[in-house]
Amino acid sequence: MQIQSVIDYLNEIYPLNLQEHYDNAGHKVGDASQDLSGILVTLDVTNEVIDEAIELGFNLIVSHHPMIFGDLKSLVPSNEQTRMLNRLIKNDICVYSAHTNLDNLNRGVSHILAQKLGLSDIMTLSENDDNHNGGGALGELPSPLACSEFINRVKDTLGLPFLKCSKNLPPQIKRVAVCGGSGSFLIDEAADRKADIYLTADIKYHDYQKAVGRISVADIGHYESEQFAQELIYNDIIKKFSNFACRITRVKTSYIDHK
Repeated sequence: MQIQSVIDYLNEIYPLNLQEHYDNAGHKVGDASQDLSGILVTLDVTNEVIDEAIELGFNLIVSHHPMIFGDLKSLVPSNEQTRMLNRLIKNDICVYSAHTNLDNLNRGVSHILAQKLGLSDIMTLSENDDNHNGGGALGELPSPLACSEFINRVKDTLGLPFLKCSKNLPPQIKRVAVCGGSGSFLIDEAADRKADIYLTADIKYHDYQKAVGRISVADIGHYESEQFAQELIYNDIIKKFSNFACRITRVKTSYIDHK
């Protein structure tokens, strides 16, 4: 079977028309007319992930974050990005990325995050069409938790040593809004939807200031908030292509460490 068959399926289940205008999702690297030898799923394409694909003999990497983002004007191997692109091409490895089209999917990145945190009655936080696609997710805990207990649940679930959060947290948590990745643009929406707390990543100082008196917010890390996208993509692929080798990378691709 050709790699193109997998790409056609991914385009069908993760519609590219759901991606944001600035995004670059889809098939961007390699010759998809090759016969498929295996699929490696990752959040980011790094040199370690490429090493793993070569070691396994897999010729398709499916990532969440696109490798080519912004104005790429040359493939001369003069920086980390272009050196990796050259490695992929030399090793006949294709790359497909499901990014904001997966973020905006009504069962996408934020929804699986909400499920992992034990929320129920999950809905899209900010819908953008009649199919309930859009940004973020909103759900409720089966019963209220003391705030400290909920914070510990978040840390345990995401593998975080600590959380950066608003100074004055509510005593109990019941209604929770989440957004995988950079989601400060949905703080107002989370407040309007009466969430007790909003969990997302890449929150700036003035975002915390903006939330005062409206909603408590917590920064749960970019990689950590999106890590379950790998599981989501993997499960979708093996539903359709169970006879082909498919693995989630063993590499933790986060560019940030906690000391």
